[in-house]
Amino acid sequence: MGPFKSLAARANMKMPLKLAATLLASSTLVSSVLGLLRDRQLNSLYYSTYPQGIDAYTVAFTVPDFMFFILVSGALSVTFIPVFSQRLADNNKKSAWELSTSVLNLMAIVTLAASILIIIFAEPLVHYVVGPGLSESSRALAVSMMRVIAINPFLFAIATVISSMQQAVGRFTFFAMAPAVYNIGIITGAVFFINGINIFGWQIFDGGIMGVALGVVLGSVMQLAISCIGLFGMGFDYNFKIYWKNLGFKKVLSLLPARSIDQGMDYINGMVETNLASRMAAGTIRAYQQASILSFMPVSLVGVAISTAAFPKMAERLSEGRPDLFRSELQAVLRVIIWLSLPITVITYFGRGYLINFIKNGGDPYMASILAILAASILFRSVYHISARSFYAQQNTKTPLYISFVAIGLNIILAIWFTMGLDMGVYGLAWATVIVAVVEVVILFVMMSKSIRGLFSKSFISSIIRMIVASIIMGVITYISITIWPLEASDKSFLATIPKFCLILLISGVAYVALSKLLKLSEVDPIINKAKKILFGRFKKV
Repeated sequence: MGPFKSLAARANMKMPLKLAATLLASSTLVSSVLGLLRDRQLNSLYYSTYPQGIDAYTVAFTVPDFMFFILVSGALSVTFIPVFSQRLADNNKKSAWELSTSVLNLMAIVTLAASILIIIFAEPLVHYVVGPGLSESSRALAVSMMRVIAINPFLFAIATVISSMQQAVGRFTFFAMAPAVYNIGIITGAVFFINGINIFGWQIFDGGIMGVALGVVLGSVMQLAISCIGLFGMGFDYNFKIYWKNLGFKKVLSLLPARSIDQGMDYINGMVETNLASRMAAGTIRAYQQASILSFMPVSLVGVAISTAAFPKMAERLSEGRPDLFRSELQAVLRVIIWLSLPITVITYFGRGYLINFIKNGGDPYMASILAILAASILFRSVYHISARSFYAQQNTKTPLYISFVAIGLNIILAIWFTMGLDMGVYGLAWATVIVAVVEVVILFVMMSKSIRGLFSKSFISSIIRMIVASIIMGVITYISITIWPLEASDKSFLATIPKFCLILLISGVAYVALSKLLKLSEVDPIINKAKKILFGRFKKV
């Protein structure tokens, strides 16, 4: 155990912002690829042959995910990390460990209770809240799977507190590995558990789509194990106790409700969408969810990863009394996120057929048409994460909450109106999502300009305009490339389509980098310098 602890501690050393952002983006990419493989496996097995079953599987996640996100997830990371970081900055480790152990124990107790309640009330939750439009057999299957997946909030809560501690002190190695491990567990269920589980000749599980639900639980357990390994070398002093008098713990508890409600509102909207989609044709829930996942992948890769890496440093700048450095770093992060998100938005729109083909063998026009609409939300969803965190770094959770109330309320109204009033079907859900993503960021920007003077300077706005120009020109090049190398009927396998798509990506990427350099966008310089180093570095040494 000694050598293992030493190795884990060395692997989990504190790292600078750029390296942390790169690691998080890379791990998100790996996790996303595994997610694609996971979804491709499930869609190949069930989307066309058993749409009722895959809809039931999708519905089963809604309530457990809602409980996790409203109680833990982002709510904890953005309220716990600033307070925890401040204790460490003041060299008050005793208070920091009391705070972390209190939050860990409280979250474990609360989410365990939530998991038990989900198991008890799974049937009415599916029948009346998230899947009223499903067939009777689909609802019964969704209830059974929800009861299996119900343990997730408890397992995720413990893993999230532990990961937040590592994130706060700049240790991202095992934090970054956890999502990929979770997907590996689900893939294991989709590949092996669906055939049944046989131990020493005893058939303890018959298999079927329920095996995927068991894989979800396996992934959650593996994710928790990886997160716990990341504690080695941190000196964490755990006690099975809640320190109610700890001032930091009191501060977190005072900040937590606003952010929890904010997170919960997002998932209430998701539950409404699932409810509405369940009333449409079989497979609609899965089609919309898959298109949503593809549109959110670049958001995770760019917006969430960069914001997550930048947030602790931003909070630290304010705790040091340096709002000027906080503003300049926020500006830089915003510019990078926008610079990366714009071309991704364009490529997602034009390359939607390829992207759907990666998760559904032979593609699916229905999914592709949904993704075409949702692509417009990528830029705004990516920007949202750093915009909201700019308030959380100031320990202001109420402003994003109030904005979320307006945005999510608007989303629910538009979703119901578009789908039921205007009879737009699933496309109404997509357009509601896009409109709300735009509205939410616009309101956040207005509030940010008031609370952070000089953030949106003339030079900042000029840079954004030049990024838009570069993206438009790149879009024309992308369209021409896809016209030259279209997705054909014979391109069904993953291996057959990936070379053409990579070529399109390469041409589009090189064009965007060249245009960015021509338009004097500083964000491109690190990429060009890195490319020069790789291509010409060895010649300089000679």
